[in-house]
Amino acid sequence: MTMRVFVAGGTGVLGRRLVPQLVARGHHVTATTTSAAKLGLLAELGADGVVMNGLDAVSVGETVARARPEAIVHQMTAISVAHAGKPDMKHADRWFAGTNRLRTEGTDHLLAAAEATGVTNFVAQSYASWNGIREGGRVKTEQDPLDPMTGTAAEPGMAALAHVEDAVGKAGGAVLRYGWFYGPGATEDLVEPVRKRQFPVVGGGAGHCSWVHLDDAASATVLAVEQQARGVFDIVDDEPAPASEWLPYLAECAGAKRPMRVPAWLARPLAGQVAVVMMTEGRGFSNAKAKTELGWELRYPSWRQGFKEELA
Repeated sequence: MTMRVFVAGGTGVLGRRLVPQLVARGHHVTATTTSAAKLGLLAELGADGVVMNGLDAVSVGETVARARPEAIVHQMTAISVAHAGKPDMKHADRWFAGTNRLRTEGTDHLLAAAEATGVTNFVAQSYASWNGIREGGRVKTEQDPLDPMTGTAAEPGMAALAHVEDAVGKAGGAVLRYGWFYGPGATEDLVEPVRKRQFPVVGGGAGHCSWVHLDDAASATVLAVEQQARGVFDIVDDEPAPASEWLPYLAECAGAKRPMRVPAWLARPLAGQVAVVMMTEGRGFSNAKAKTELGWELRYPSWRQGFKEELA
């Protein structure tokens, strides 16, 4: 069944892969951007583009009402270089400040607009890569909470994700915990510091993380919309892996020198506690629920295949 789908955040790295997949499935897509200069891009992707300020309740309410959607997908972030500057895990609270507001205030505005227009099919973005609770095994499921990262620069971001999961869950929607993105628009930002040898393996590199190609993340999102999914889903590939494995392999695929290794005590003042936790204590995630309940099939079951193809 085709439907009218409203994608908030249609020009982000995932939005640009999601919109064409929805259109290809026959859905009528209205997608938002914060810049009128990007309306042409949305038209090329097959969507009706609209300018919307996700932090303005009136803007969100009026834009959603005009679109008359049957489903709303929340993909709003503000982590592009244009919005947040260069990636900075040491000061993640500042780097993610805009995104944290979109995940709290922006989520609330979209949920209010959904309620006002009678939309119950609501899908929102969360994050699950290395940030599983640091207890027990290295691979977590939807039954496990995300790590609150108390006392670190990532604490506000984890609180914002908790807000998304709580608010959307209470509204009867679906929350997709995406792994670490790679693919068109994301891979080069990941590879640049690797080529410059600015991305070392910290300590033993035992911290696990989970990856997902943008096209696979988009296809899971389409399934969640079409099936009017409810609850939390970890949208990651089949192979959670330690930094000691994926980082040297990424460097090899990129034609870069092997990453340096630095002890945690040295990395902490240079890169910050969040980076050290990710590289030494991180917990990855299982995709079993998404594959079983959504019938999700991955084009890139492993980052090994995906990195190699993206960097060929």
